[in-house]
Amino acid sequence: MSLRDRIQTDITAAMRSGDSLRRDVLRMAQNSIQSVEKRDRREIGDDDVTAIVTREVKTRRESVEAFRKGGREDLATKEEAEIAILTEYLPEQLDDTAIQTLVGEALAATGASSARDLGKVMGWLSPKTRSRADGRRVSELVAQALARADLAGHDATNAEEAAPQRRRGTGVGAEVADSGGEPGDRAGEAG
Repeated sequence: MSLRDRIQTDITAAMRSGDSLRRDVLRMAQNSIQSVEKRDRREIGDDDVTAIVTREVKTRRESVEAFRKGGREDLATKEEAEIAILTEYLPEQLDDTAIQTLVGEALAATGASSARDLGKVMGWLSPKTRSRADGRRVSELVAQALARADLAGHDATNAEEAAPQRRRGTGVGAEVADSGGEPGDRAGEAG
């Protein structure tokens, strides 16, 4: 049974049981599906239906935040109930640990080492996390991992640069001791 058929069957069951919230939420999802089908002039598959349901969930999550900021806890609770209904039609969501594992694989596969590589990493991750994780959360975790990798790279570079300076007696303070003058003064120059 396709996801679209499952939604239609569940609308009928909700109507028979008198579950108006479930019926209304599923009808909104069905209307979104039909709208996309009309726009694209084709019948859509399960992947497209999943993308539509994911978009509906995302919209409701944004509404929950807005309602909470506005002090409308009653509407936020209703939106959360709608999210719970819609998530039944989505694949199992990835937790942070699973996302971080995928981020580690993505960093290794793409060779990413700085924040400039965010797009490259997200491009690698998108097919693997689509409809299974919130894109904003994935992006946050990628940015954190890239920041750590960038910092580690800078720390290693700084340690490599500092080690020869310590051995040769160069660096800040060495030129003061050598020249007998102020830092920045060259040895043997008259002022």
